[in-house]
Amino acid sequence: MSNVIRNTRWQWSGKLRSYPSTASQAAFLLGGIGTGNVSLGARGELRDWEIFNHPGKGVRLLNTHFAIWVRPQGGQPVTRILEARLNPPFNQSHGVDPRLAGGLPRLAAATLYAEYPLVAVAFQDDSLPVTVTLEAFTPFIPLNPDDSGIPGAVLRYRVQNQRDVPVEVTIVGSMMNPLGQPWTHVGVNAGAGSTGAGGCCGGGQSLVGGHVNQFREQDLRAQQLDKPSEPGTSDAESSHALRLRGLHFTSCRIPADCLAFGNLTLATLNPDVTVKPTWLRASWWDDVRDFWDDLESDGRLTDLGYSEPSADNRFDTGSLGICQVLAPGETKEFTFLLSWYFPNRPRGWDAPAAGAPSPVIRNHYAKRFADSWEVAVYLAANLGRLERETVAFHDAFFASTLPPAVLDAASANITVLRSPTCFWLENGFFMGWEGCTDDAGCCHGNCTHVWNYAQTLAFLFPSLERSMRVLELAQETAADGKMAFRVGKVFSPEYRWDFHAAADGQLGTIMRLYRDFKLSGDRQFLASLWEPARRALDYALSCWDTDGDLVPDGQQHNTYDIELYGPNPLTAFFMVGALRAAAEMAEALGDAEAAREYTQKAEKAASRADALLFNGEYYEQRLTDVNEHKYQFGSGCLSDQLLAQTEAHLYGLGYLAPREHVRSAAKAIVRWNFRHTFSDHVNTQRAYVFNDEEGLLLCTWPRGGRPHFPFPYSDEVWTGIEYEVATLLVYEGLVKEALAIVKAVRDRHDGVRRNPWNEVECGHHYARSMASWGLVVALAGFTFDMARGEMGFAPVQPTADGEFQCFWSTGKGWGVYRQRRDTTTGQIVPEVQVLYGDLAGVRVRAAGREWTFATKSEG
Repeated sequence: MSNVIRNTRWQWSGKLRSYPSTASQAAFLLGGIGTGNVSLGARGELRDWEIFNHPGKGVRLLNTHFAIWVRPQGGQPVTRILEARLNPPFNQSHGVDPRLAGGLPRLAAATLYAEYPLVAVAFQDDSLPVTVTLEAFTPFIPLNPDDSGIPGAVLRYRVQNQRDVPVEVTIVGSMMNPLGQPWTHVGVNAGAGSTGAGGCCGGGQSLVGGHVNQFREQDLRAQQLDKPSEPGTSDAESSHALRLRGLHFTSCRIPADCLAFGNLTLATLNPDVTVKPTWLRASWWDDVRDFWDDLESDGRLTDLGYSEPSADNRFDTGSLGICQVLAPGETKEFTFLLSWYFPNRPRGWDAPAAGAPSPVIRNHYAKRFADSWEVAVYLAANLGRLERETVAFHDAFFASTLPPAVLDAASANITVLRSPTCFWLENGFFMGWEGCTDDAGCCHGNCTHVWNYAQTLAFLFPSLERSMRVLELAQETAADGKMAFRVGKVFSPEYRWDFHAAADGQLGTIMRLYRDFKLSGDRQFLASLWEPARRALDYALSCWDTDGDLVPDGQQHNTYDIELYGPNPLTAFFMVGALRAAAEMAEALGDAEAAREYTQKAEKAASRADALLFNGEYYEQRLTDVNEHKYQFGSGCLSDQLLAQTEAHLYGLGYLAPREHVRSAAKAIVRWNFRHTFSDHVNTQRAYVFNDEEGLLLCTWPRGGRPHFPFPYSDEVWTGIEYEVATLLVYEGLVKEALAIVKAVRDRHDGVRRNPWNEVECGHHYARSMASWGLVVALAGFTFDMARGEMGFAPVQPTADGEFQCFWSTGKGWGVYRQRRDTTTGQIVPEVQVLYGDLAGVRVRAAGREWTFATKSEG
């Protein structure tokens, strides 16, 4: 099936695969940073409503769908649910719930196309006299977290008349008022696959009921209006587009300080609307029958005139339709704005923290908006700019000459930032679980040893990443330098993480502080965290290095949730990297003495670690008896053995060990740990890869010596480690091997076996998967130092003619780097285009040339 779609206003690269409507696992997330989301499935259905401040895999809103009514001049009308046909299995005990419209006619098929953050669904059905394509997106603009953190989505149906006569078309969006349902409450488990039907039929929580579905109109001419004009729209019609019309879904039973408080809006800028604010309040499924008959009769909806809120334990549904007439061959757009507002979450990870000043804390978006209607107004008034800048990012990223699998991996895992894994508080702090279960967060606390791997947030929204360093260093690092690897003091000063410090996480935080300083160039930020960073490094030296040789050998907690003992490459090279980063930061702050001290220690640590741990092929753990302590790896070939080296490459810290030894170890990881089939793999741990799939194991024992009980995850496959190793391989010149690993990951996420926008580890949308962005940096040979005002490019894989193009980003701007060969001189000509931000005064080095931006966008 073709992966190029034509009937959209966007230009698609065509580099990624498409997904047929039978790809039942494909679910594309719509929603902003820290707002929760709703997903769009390959059938064109809305699913997995996760807007209520906790995950909701399997949660569907009843009576919530879009439908189309079409009548060609002189012909009979056709009415369909705007989704492809339902996929099997059909094994429900009572059939498909009537309020999931299981028995209503749908379209024959659909194909989903997605290049994050844009998604489109092309519907196919010969019974319609029109073709229909859905475009959807939530604004996504790197370096602009506010406009990338809007709780809403744009859903635009593009309809083209295929007949030689005019066609009347109505598209109706219907939505259940979910306020007060059990699964809207934080911490209430609805269970996977829940529809909330128990609450809908009268058995729900006491907050169900009191629903008010209000039709609203607002003139937007006083707002900052930036709406794209529609093809073929007259000036008179455009004047009507200055008015927002829609349904506002609220409840009069839920107090404003309650965790379940909130509201939703479904609105449009289209001028000709038809509304049914509240469906028929009756028994059984009369409401569904009445709605369908109403729409089917003439393409218009009847307002039943209800003025009172719904009764206790009864929910309401409302519908908003857009009506247009299409001339022969004409295309028109039916644009809906979906927005939500659920401002309150527990002042804690999953419940109010002990000693918290109040039980509730608000989401960041609640500082900007008073309710979902205001969100819709902002979206409408700024739609043109928001879409242009979102599309500018899309076009810049997907115009790259990087391999399609890399573009797929890096873009798909951006969704972690906008999934229930992450949230953003009103005080500005960005928070993240490790992942999430179907209905709750999983493994709290911005876990330092998991977020070690993630690169996406740092490069696209560095201000949010810096907020994580503030929490880790300013709030969670004790006077003696011990860092809690799970944060919580942001909720209450009484929070304590009474556990070991994480060696890899604590040392990695110091390296990430250096990365964040280089991306931003903000010396004040660095200076404010320098003292706790030094304390953290001093603690590492005193706690984990028991014999003073600068190689950790004591009890070392780590990302495998166990304690390693004795010298090992995971923590040894993190020690080298942290020391080297500390030296660079000390120099930047003018502390020459500290810079010399850390430089000397880094050199000694690197030399000792290499001499102690390199076995002639790769780096291993040194233990007299590998079974003395449970869960070690000893002579095993650990895929993470050079994790710190990967980060050192990305952050510009150079080699932490001899180059030839690093390359040998990188080759060994691929040779021994990458498997082309798992049909005969023995794994008594969690299983993520099956049958003939390919993947990279966490550890193998090519030289023997496997412990009786190795560390608990050794036989598993984690996508975050696969990406981290692939990034290392790129830096070591093993590009073919790197791309084979990346392709294996993305092949596994094909929409049938797994969701392409949800890489699972210990939970959905797992944070470690954001290691994939490192591949973009590595393949571009991108270097950055905004403190010195420098950046450079040394592409790893240009074409035979020397051509190359890629997206780049720092804390000061983002854009495109491209190079081409001058046919006259034969020289490579580089160019940097700034699409967002200000790079005035920044020097660029590429293709043997150097220049300085005189203005913010000069390339």
